[in-house]
Amino acid sequence: MQKEIKKTKHFSQSPEEVWEYLTQPALIEQWLMKNDFQPVVGHKFQFTCSDTAYCEVLEVEPCTRLSYSWQKNSAKSGQSMNSIVVWTLIRKENGTELQLVHNGFTALEDLLAHENGWNTCFAKLEEQISTVKK
Repeated sequence: MQKEIKKTKHFSQSPEEVWEYLTQPALIEQWLMKNDFQPVVGHKFQFTCSDTAYCEVLEVEPCTRLSYSWQKNSAKSGQSMNSIVVWTLIRKENGTELQLVHNGFTALEDLLAHENGWNTCFAKLEEQISTVKK
């Protein structure tokens, strides 16, 4: 079974502008979920919507790399899901390549649910960030 989700998206905005959408709670809420995120290693935070993901910041390299743990109970199996989300920003001549790797899945239904969720979130992120002036 595939145990991770990988997504890559190109944005015409700079890594600094994309970084803001990954690290500012009000901007994160526009495309992902309500949160109490802070880009500080060790900070514990939550993403909330119909359920809650409990997270902890693991790595912060401004405008380059961000990672955090992602723990929640599976709606289908009732088991706890412990995973890691890693964002990588790569400066390109015409903007930024944003890479997402979300790994640690053990149940297929969790993997599929998060794959669909990230597809939706990436579409919202693209819509939100396209309003940023270059």
